[in-house]
Amino acid sequence: MAKSNVLIVEDEPEIAELIRFHLERDGMDPRVVHSGRHALEQLKRDPPDLVVLDLMLPDVGGLEICRRLKQSPELRDIPVVMVTARGEETDVVTGLELGADDYVVKPFSPRVLLARIRAVLRRGIEMASSPIDNRMMRLDGQLVIDPDRHVVTSIGQTLDLTLTEFGILQHLAQRPGFVRTRDQIISAVHGRNVVLSSRTIDVHVTALRKKLGTLANCVETVRGVGYRFAEAAVETAAE
Repeated sequence: MAKSNVLIVEDEPEIAELIRFHLERDGMDPRVVHSGRHALEQLKRDPPDLVVLDLMLPDVGGLEICRRLKQSPELRDIPVVMVTARGEETDVVTGLELGADDYVVKPFSPRVLLARIRAVLRRGIEMASSPIDNRMMRLDGQLVIDPDRHVVTSIGQTLDLTLTEFGILQHLAQRPGFVRTRDQIISAVHGRNVVLSSRTIDVHVTALRKKLGTLANCVETVRGVGYRFAEAAVETAAE
């Protein structure tokens, strides 16, 4: 992770300096810009390995920057960690649906932000080195998700999951720790042209957790946003 290039887009100088200091001390190479316009220029001129993006900027807003970034074939794979103020729940959901990878809420602990950035960078490296379609996913050796065989076993027992339940579990487990909104889950499982109530996902998740039994807590709720697969105990293995 040493010398990862991180672009910090933050209009408050004190916060920008705080982030820069901690990233630099961790061995990364941070650069700071204080406006959305300068961020877009920097992204085109010298694309970073990751963007720390404040949503409230004086000119081009953070959501618009994220939108342009994820629409660009050259830049769309750059991960984004959003920085948001409390009360911007709708913006968080919108940012995640645009393709942001994670978020932190102000006021935040620099150690927490640093851990989130490390995790996002690490996941990108792991995903690049091991294609998702060829991986089995395991939780503490007890839960095994086999995408090729379309089978899930829990403590050695095969679970009787519906197609939707399997799709939700597989989609979340592909990127442990990453938050997925309900609409993102619907698109991943059923396709973008399917129109369903986002609350339908809540019903499927409830049923999925019942079938997972003692391992139900591997599917975590992120209040007001969506769901994620527990990160702590996950390991993957190519088959």
